[in-house]
Amino acid sequence: TYYTNKNLAEFVGQPIFRNESLLRGVGVVTGLAWTAMGGATLPIEATRVHTKNRGIKITGKLGDVMKESANIAYSFATANAEAYGVDAEYFLDAYLHLHVPEGATPKDGPSAGITMTTAILSLAKNVAPKRNIAMTGEITLTGKVLAVGGIREKIIAARRLGIKEVILPDANRRDYEELPEHVTECLTVHFAQTYPDVYDIVF
Repeated sequence: TYYTNKNLAEFVGQPIFRNESLLRGVGVVTGLAWTAMGGATLPIEATRVHTKNRGIKITGKLGDVMKESANIAYSFATANAEAYGVDAEYFLDAYLHLHVPEGATPKDGPSAGITMTTAILSLAKNVAPKRNIAMTGEITLTGKVLAVGGIREKIIAARRLGIKEVILPDANRRDYEELPEHVTECLTVHFAQTYPDVYDIVF
């Protein structure tokens, strides 16, 4: 029996990891997630639906913790808009929609906080974030970046997709430094203590 690309799945089953691709543009940011199968990229999209009233809609089959994280990201972005070059009046009547694609797949956890914040600010500034960069980290209402889990798996996911730069919480520095060199090679990793650290790298 000969194994080929066409018949390989018959013998070993379907691939564990889906075919991933980087989404790019204004309001689009790549996050990193941990799943039962390992690490994965997690694109976040933000758009303005209308200007009749302010608010935010959140979709993508998100769990309660992730919904709370999205609301924290929205509150932080709106409260600090001017500090990041956004007209304070932008959010007064902007109804936003924040979406995490692959809506059939359940998602939860706080680790997309800085990613969601960046997507919202990118939209409000009308400026696309830096290319080939991904991030993970919980955000607080005061802009602190907190530690998250699954660092090894997330770094592997970033490398698998050809991402060149990654932003991690400074509180995860030791987790990263304990990874073997073959996992971290070819990556530039930045560590953030507060959201301004993230902003300065991405924009």
